[in-house]
Amino acid sequence: QVQLAESGGGLVQAGGSLRLSCLASGRTFSSSTMGWFRQAPGKEREFVATISSSSGRTDYADSVKGRFTISRDNAKNTVSLEMNSLKSEDTAVYYCAGRLRDPRKLPVDPNSYRDWGQGTQVTVSS
Repeated sequence: QVQLAESGGGLVQAGGSLRLSCLASGRTFSSSTMGWFRQAPGKEREFVATISSSSGRTDYADSVKGRFTISRDNAKNTVSLEMNSLKSEDTAVYYCAGRLRDPRKLPVDPNSYRDWGQGTQVTVSS
């Protein structure tokens, strides 16, 4: 069973940048589809970005497209989320998630992911 641990959250000024990292403990990371989700108080958990196991395919929520970049390093068992041009509405707890094998389309439904990290808080101030 894969364990995921997020890091890199914190406080940042609007317009600034922040990089989140997720470390996976387990032998299946290189074969796993990985994703980032976020949840703000009073809101449902929403899709942010996803990346395939090895082909380099990615998908992003419209709200972050052009500002966020997801990447992975299979040799280090890590997936990252570089966030640029941050806005106050990006404030949320960010979660790393994974699932075994790539589906036909990269999943944006949180129910498609089996493994989850504990989350890291991102706060954007003006």
